[in-house]
Amino acid sequence: MELEGKIIKVLEARGGTSARTGTPWKVQSFVLEVPGQYPRRMVFDVFGEDKLTQMNIQEGQDLRVSFDIDAHEYQGRWYNSIRAWKVEPATGEAAPAPVAATPGVAAPVAPAPAAETPFGAEESTDDLPF
Repeated sequence: MELEGKIIKVLEARGGTSARTGTPWKVQSFVLEVPGQYPRRMVFDVFGEDKLTQMNIQEGQDLRVSFDIDAHEYQGRWYNSIRAWKVEPATGEAAPAPVAATPGVAAPVAPAPAAETPFGAEESTDDLPF
């Protein structure tokens, strides 16, 4: 899956040593805000010090985040995991930015929607009521 938005918070990195393999690990979480009339926020993780260094995610960046969603069970409760596997600069295709009003300058006008044919005004070759 993919989402575009702005990084609004970089959370503290966590790390430790795997009890099973004995190798060190590091994970960091980031909050992505997806623009729109009602902005949405999502927390995602980047696992691995090498990926954290490579992605170099900073607060305020506009990014496109590709991620996997998974869930796991722990002591009878289920938890979601959203883990990014690719992060790149946003292209701006997700949602248009709102136009700020400038005094003395007319705001652009969106084209009018195409006229719709009233229900039942067109002839149909099938006998379905919908």
